[in-house]
Amino acid sequence: MEFPAPYAVPWQYLLPHNRLSPYNIIPENYVQWTETPESHIFSADIPGVRKEELKVELEDSKYLIIRTVAVDESTEPARKFKRKFRLPARVDLDGITAGYEDGVLTVTVPRSLRRDFYIDVSDELGRVGVLASAA
Repeated sequence: MEFPAPYAVPWQYLLPHNRLSPYNIIPENYVQWTETPESHIFSADIPGVRKEELKVELEDSKYLIIRTVAVDESTEPARKFKRKFRLPARVDLDGITAGYEDGVLTVTVPRSLRRDFYIDVSDELGRVGVLASAA
């Protein structure tokens, strides 16, 4: 069907948008991030990969890297996967745990409950002097 010149419609408006589709298309290397009051949880669906082929590592104490590696130099991993995440500022790096069960890798990064510092106001009031007075 042809449209007359004043009513010409580009083809991009006739094709449905991907969000209008009833199917949710999830990328192959999708990782779900969930934030709880106690921790950050990263979940990746990686079926067909052996536990020995998965590697979870920290880089510069700022980045969490999840990837697959070959166990032997002669074999390739069942699926190539690599994702890199920047960690939030206040996390407990020593408490990071990972588990792999039924094709789902779950990495838990606990939040740090450390406080910066505390100044007791009652102790400091006696030592603080007035530097300038308001006019």
